Amino acid sequence: MTAIVVVSALTFSGFAGQAKAAPTRAELALLHAMNEARQDQGLAPLRIDARLQRTACGHSSAMLRTDTFAHGAFATRIRRAGVRAPRVGENLAWAVGPLAEAHAVVNAWLASPEHRANLLRPGYRTVGVGARKGTFEGYAGAVVVTTDFAGR
Repeated sequence: MTAIVVVSALTFSGFAGQAKAAPTRAELALLHAMNEARQDQGLAPLRIDARLQRTACGHSSAMLRTDTFAHGAFATRIRRAGVRAPRVGENLAWAVGPLAEAHAVVNAWLASPEHRANLLRPGYRTVGVGARKGTFEGYAGAVVVTTDFAGR
């Protein structure tokens, strides 16, 4: 069995909100794993923001559909969703096999300084988590993940 995890992170200063987008079981598992990591550092838990949830899910779906792994204009995408916060950030990952499980993805982010900084930023309070499964980069059953953060 092949196991792959690829991660990418960005932060942008410049831009909080609600609507309705129910997270999947996989997305809730990722949120739980992220909040465990934050709790270990004495940080407040992240809560799902429906607008960020839609942007994260939409971006993961688009990356899967186009077989492209990139942030693109993530701050613009978040702003267009109506999110206004002084700072926004984004972590991406794609993985297959056991590395696609929530704790493995979060552990990969924690092992990378840029991803760790986004995940453990004390000012981030809200997040959207998009996890989509399909064929990506030629790997069937790959999981493509976007997490969009907002706060100060």
